[in-house]
Amino acid sequence: MTRLPYPGLRRAAVLGAASAALLLGGCAGMPGQESAAPATAVPAYQESIDISGRISVQYEQNDRPQSLHGSFIWSQTAQNTDLELLSPLGQTVATISVKPGIATLVESGKPPRVAPDVDELAAQSLGWPLPVSGMRQWLQGSGTDSAGKPFRAQPGTDYAAFATLDGWHVAYANWQTDPDSGATRPKRIDLTRNTEQAGKVSIRIAVDSWKKP
Repeated sequence: MTRLPYPGLRRAAVLGAASAALLLGGCAGMPGQESAAPATAVPAYQESIDISGRISVQYEQNDRPQSLHGSFIWSQTAQNTDLELLSPLGQTVATISVKPGIATLVESGKPPRVAPDVDELAAQSLGWPLPVSGMRQWLQGSGTDSAGKPFRAQPGTDYAAFATLDGWHVAYANWQTDPDSGATRPKRIDLTRNTEQAGKVSIRIAVDSWKKP
């Protein structure tokens, strides 16, 4: 890794006080190893959906472990993706906007950065990889595996973990039931990948709410 854009996050002890701290807050309060929900219907993939929750990241910088915590707000349509990353204090510290052919990342107090590939842009700016392109499907329990075949995660089965074409391992640890439809959605998603940039990267996502625009 060449740099960490939020030096205040170099130690977990200063996460709460760093106004420029990159994201990632209440994952210490994330659900633990809950029992998997029984196999029920998983909703069809939604092109347009709003999702919010918490996120925790572990990675390495100069061979030293780093931890980040915070929350996120995700909004997508058929063509666009918008992601807002929040500090433990609820401050917006980075936004990512993806439109056809271009991605824009804005960090607090810095000019916008643009690139054609959102994942490369995120890795260069944040100092660790954030697979925004894959998350469009992974957050809803679907994607493409390392063999190029589509997958659909199902609770209560042996198919809750997948390797992807770009080297991520996606595991669905917990599930939640939609009180309105009775359908089951991912509650906790664990993403791991070995990288040259940031060593072993582990991203834990806890989904708190789903909403169709």
